[in-house]
Amino acid sequence: MGSLGAILKHPDDLYPLLKLKMAAKHAEKQIPSEPHWAFCYSMLHRVSRSFAFVIQQLGTELRNAVCIFYLVLRALDTVEDDTSIPTDVKVPILIAFHRHIYDRNWHFSCGTKDYKVLMDQFHDVSTAFLELGKGYQEAIEDITKRMGAGMAKFICKEVETIDDYDEYCHYVAGLVGMGLSKLFHASELEDLASDSISNSMGLLLQKTNIIRDYLEDINEIPKSRMFWPREIWSKYVNKLEDLKYEENSVEAVQCLNDMVTNSLMHVDDCLKYMSALREPAIFRFCAIPQVMAIGTLAMCYNNINVFRGVVKMRRGLTAQVFHRTKTMADVYGAFFDFSCVLKSKVDKNDPNATKTLSSLEAVQKTCRESGALNKRKSYILRNELKYNSVLIVLLFIILSIIFAYLSANRSSY
Repeated sequence: MGSLGAILKHPDDLYPLLKLKMAAKHAEKQIPSEPHWAFCYSMLHRVSRSFAFVIQQLGTELRNAVCIFYLVLRALDTVEDDTSIPTDVKVPILIAFHRHIYDRNWHFSCGTKDYKVLMDQFHDVSTAFLELGKGYQEAIEDITKRMGAGMAKFICKEVETIDDYDEYCHYVAGLVGMGLSKLFHASELEDLASDSISNSMGLLLQKTNIIRDYLEDINEIPKSRMFWPREIWSKYVNKLEDLKYEENSVEAVQCLNDMVTNSLMHVDDCLKYMSALREPAIFRFCAIPQVMAIGTLAMCYNNINVFRGVVKMRRGLTAQVFHRTKTMADVYGAFFDFSCVLKSKVDKNDPNATKTLSSLEAVQKTCRESGALNKRKSYILRNELKYNSVLIVLLFIILSIIFAYLSANRSSY
C-alpha cells in the first residue's frame, strides 16, 4: 500500500491509499461468473490493475465493450512487442488480427508471463467479443484493423522524423482514443468527439510512456525497441543508446526535456476533449490517466534517473489522483499544479527552455481562464513539512496498539 516512511512524510496520502486498496479489492470481486468473461476480467486485473479499477466505474454494457477493446489491443500489442517473432511471421498476423477476433478457435503463442496466457487463451476474448452489440463490434474491428496495419508498417520502418513519431503514436494510441470515442457514442452516453482531439488523448499517454520507458525499451532482448525520433535525439548523441551512458548525462537530460516539450503540444486538445464529456463515469475513466500522464511528465522532466531506472509518481500521489479526480475543476487544477512543478524544473540554459516555458504558460493560461482553479483543493503543491497532525496522531495510535498487542503476546509465552 505504501511504506510507513512515505506515509509519515505525506500523511494526506493515507486515506486515498486505503480507499484505493478497498476499491481494488471490490473490483476483484466483481468478476462475472461466465468462464469466458471471468477470464477476460481476471486477465484485465493481471495486465493492468489501474485500468481494471477505473473501468469498473462504467455501466455494465460499456464496461464489457471497453474491457474487450482493451484486451484485443493488448493482444495485438503483445504480437508487436515480441521481438523474437520473425518479421515474415509477425507482419501477416498484425494485418489480419481484426479477422481473428471473430474466430472463437484462434490463438497464437507469444509474449511472456500474463501476456502469454492472454495469447494462449485468446479464444475466450473472441467469445466475449462476439456477445457485444454490433455497434461495439464494428468500432473494435475498425480500430484493430487500422492499428494492425500501422504496426506492420513500422515493423519495417524506423521512427526517423517527428512526423514519423506522431504517425507511430497515432497507430498505437491515437486510434485507441478514437476507438473509445466511438464506443462512448455507441453507448448513447456521449456525442462523438472529433478524430483530432480523440487522437491527442492517445498521443499524450503514449508519448509519456515512451519517455518513461526509455531504458526498458533500449535494453530489450534480443533487439532494442527504439521509439524516440532520430530528428530529436540526433541533436544530442550519435546513437539513441548513447543516452544511457553516464558520460552523456548532460546531453541525455537535454534530449529528454526536448521529448517532454514535444508531448506538451497535445495538452490543449486533451483538456477540450475532457471538458465536453457529460457522463461522470466516462469522465473519470478518461481524466484519471491524463492527470497521471502530466504528473509523470513532471516527474521525468530534467531527471537523469529516466536513463538509470524507473521514474514514476509515488503510490500515495497516484492514489490521490484517483481519489480527487471527479470534476473538470479537479483536472484543471491538477494540470495547473503539475505544470507549475514542470516550470520550476526548467533550466534557463536548456536548449529548449524558451519553447518549454511557452508551452507550460499556455497550459496555465487555459487552466486559469477556466475559472475553476479556486473551486478545488490543491493537492499537488503544498509545503511537505506541514504534516496533517490528525493523521500523524492516528498513525501513532495504530502503531501503539500493534506494539502493545505484540508485547502482550510475547509476555504470555
